[in-house]
Amino acid sequence: MHLSAPSSPDPSLGLLPDALQRRPKLFLALLCLLLWLPGFFTLPATDRDEARFAQASRQMVESGDHVRIRFGEEERNKKPAGIHWLQSASVHVVEATRLGTRDMIWPYRLPSLAGALLAVLATFHWGRAMVGRRAALLGAAMLASCLVLVAETHIAKTDAALLATIAGAMGLFGQAYLRPTAFSARQAAGFWLLLGLGILLKGPIGPMVPLLAGITLAVSDREASWLRALRPGWGVPLMLAAAAPWFIAIGIATEGRFFQQAVGGDMLSKIGSGEEKHWGPPGYYLLTFGIAAFPGAWIVLAALPNAWHDRLNPPTRFLLAWVVPSWLVFEAVQTKLPHYTLPLYPALMLLGAAWAINPMRSPPGRWWRWIGIAGLVGVAAGLAGLALGAPWYLERRLLPAGLLAIPAAGVLVFLLLRAARLRAWGRAGLLGALLAVPLYAAVLEGVAPHLTPLWIAPRLAAAVEARAPGLPAGHFGITGHSEPSVLFAIGQDVRLLRTGTDAAEFLAGGPGRVVAVGDRAEADFRRRATGLALMPEEIASVTGFNYSRGRWVTLLLYRLAS
Repeated sequence: MHLSAPSSPDPSLGLLPDALQRRPKLFLALLCLLLWLPGFFTLPATDRDEARFAQASRQMVESGDHVRIRFGEEERNKKPAGIHWLQSASVHVVEATRLGTRDMIWPYRLPSLAGALLAVLATFHWGRAMVGRRAALLGAAMLASCLVLVAETHIAKTDAALLATIAGAMGLFGQAYLRPTAFSARQAAGFWLLLGLGILLKGPIGPMVPLLAGITLAVSDREASWLRALRPGWGVPLMLAAAAPWFIAIGIATEGRFFQQAVGGDMLSKIGSGEEKHWGPPGYYLLTFGIAAFPGAWIVLAALPNAWHDRLNPPTRFLLAWVVPSWLVFEAVQTKLPHYTLPLYPALMLLGAAWAINPMRSPPGRWWRWIGIAGLVGVAAGLAGLALGAPWYLERRLLPAGLLAIPAAGVLVFLLLRAARLRAWGRAGLLGALLAVPLYAAVLEGVAPHLTPLWIAPRLAAAVEARAPGLPAGHFGITGHSEPSVLFAIGQDVRLLRTGTDAAEFLAGGPGRVVAVGDRAEADFRRRATGLALMPEEIASVTGFNYSRGRWVTLLLYRLAS
């Protein structure tokens, strides 16, 4: 299998109007917006990572301190400040244009959406030189519709923005590998600056992917003519210069605590153990790929055996070097989450798309094909079942959008399998990206924002405002539900209390205070309140499902009886 697409028109992509085929970047941008905007504005802040990142960025906006990262009263020395700068900038722009405020979650999601869009466009732009124009268009569309990327665009954290830097850097690396004599100094500077930005977003992950790819290519090719084209002599200092000022500043500001906690606490704990119960066995990412890369995963899986047989072809070789060594590293690390392998998805989608539109492709093996089809059907059915079943489980009701998700999933599966039977794999790939739009919209816009029990923090904030309006800063405490979304919904001065005993003592600490007590801590709270001769008055209650812990919780709001 050769990755270059044929020069004649490919009927498998004839689904697009001629106007959009002539403007592929416009088509990709429109597709991304259709896929990603449902739920973008309406989903409340989610626990735990999104609320932590957004709250830290809001405190950066309010304090004007763009060096130190704080969450509530604590230093957050885990990740560099790059994403917080981007989120702070987006909040300033949104407030300057009066489109929203810093108390809304969607302004903090804008860097994720922009990063994902840039990654999709970079996949098409640089992919053309590797797999041809039509395959690059298909691969970028498949990337845009990946379930994991759709999820990341709705979460205000680093991974979608990081994907943009890696997709751009690896695209430039591919140019240096395939045509080293034509690679300019400006392109080399872009490569190293993108890696520097990646370091500011998520530390060593950005440089790791091209480093491992470069080592793999040098060993397999037994030469590295591309290295001179990348100009590392001044490129590496340029990369370090882009990131070093903040690292020096944060080292001084925290007296070295940032490096101790970020490297010794966060990074090494993820490598050596399953941090926050996010453990997975070897093979975890392969087993979950069908879910994370839905609806294009089955095409990628069908293409991989052919890609391996074609590994002597330079574009295929480069794309495999992009994927394989970093994939093995992620599999070896103890802490595992589906989005960790996202930086490898542009290469995987390009490999899948190149195979799909190649008329000389070899068909996938029978068992390999059935595994891919089972994954496609299973994930589509799972999304439809989730849209239908979640409202029933949480509230004993059905939502109209949940009912619509069933035919949306059914049509997607039927048309994709029909295209596969006709061996129109390119058409199947593009149909998957297009037909994912109504399915995702049903789940993310029609169902998820309306699952009231899931969104405890906004309802708690509304109850506090209704029953204790104008509560002074520092006068609200909570125990039994100390999730980051509470700080984002109510404010950084919320006192996060460990036990019911602490809650009673907080309530006794001054007049006008309000405390929220989880049902599991209520007995300790009342026992200590009796010991302190307090007469707490219950003013409201909020019941919901804490999805971070997988259990129901009831929060009782108390203040001292007047």
